[in-house]
Amino acid sequence: MFSLLHVDSSASLPGDSVTRRLTASFAEAWCRRHGRDGYRYRDLAADPVPLVSHAYTTLGRRVERHGVVPPARVAAMTADPAEEREWALTLPLIDELLAARTVLIGCPMYNFTVPAALKAWIDRVTFPGAYVDPATGDSRLRGTTVIVVTARGGAYGPGTPREGFDFQTPYLRAYLRNLGVAEENLHVVQAEMTRAGDVPELARFRELGDRSLADAFAAVRVLAGSVEIDRAYARALGSRP
Repeated sequence: MFSLLHVDSSASLPGDSVTRRLTASFAEAWCRRHGRDGYRYRDLAADPVPLVSHAYTTLGRRVERHGVVPPARVAAMTADPAEEREWALTLPLIDELLAARTVLIGCPMYNFTVPAALKAWIDRVTFPGAYVDPATGDSRLRGTTVIVVTARGGAYGPGTPREGFDFQTPYLRAYLRNLGVAEENLHVVQAEMTRAGDVPELARFRELGDRSLADAFAAVRVLAGSVEIDRAYARALGSRP
């Protein structure tokens, strides 16, 4: 079955958030094509993922010393109630991510990087060995399509004065590729100069910001119905249970 995990991380309300509006546009188009049965939504700002604790890291190190341990076997390796609580918070998020054929992540730039709410989710779902197929050593996310939708109040693209300040998109690309998402299945949509309409010193860039936002809306609509994503589904269905 086609399935979509939609993750938002903006602290702003939907009407004020560019990433929420963009991810909603993708999700609406996706659901019109595939139905809502496989759609799952997680709002990391409204329902924050708890920060990992010492019990999480202790359990993670113990598991890692045993090589690749499937998530289903981790509960038996917990040593105390604190570790049991950490794993109870973690496993549903891992299962949710593994169950998705497509993952949609909305990520505004906060202080040159990703929101703390998204980082908390990343830290918790990235448990040692959770995404490694013990039989083959391959990533269980290899066939997963990931769409990252970013928004930045200024401009941080190649050739801009603040190119070196972008710790948002390069970080997410590196993280997701390291997790095992295939390069051909990783798509990044960016809207820049999103504050040009309300920050006086950026007013002269308003046309640039409007054009960037329009391009981003067009990109998410294309991705939501693209043949490329359908092919990724086909590959995933052929390689995953």
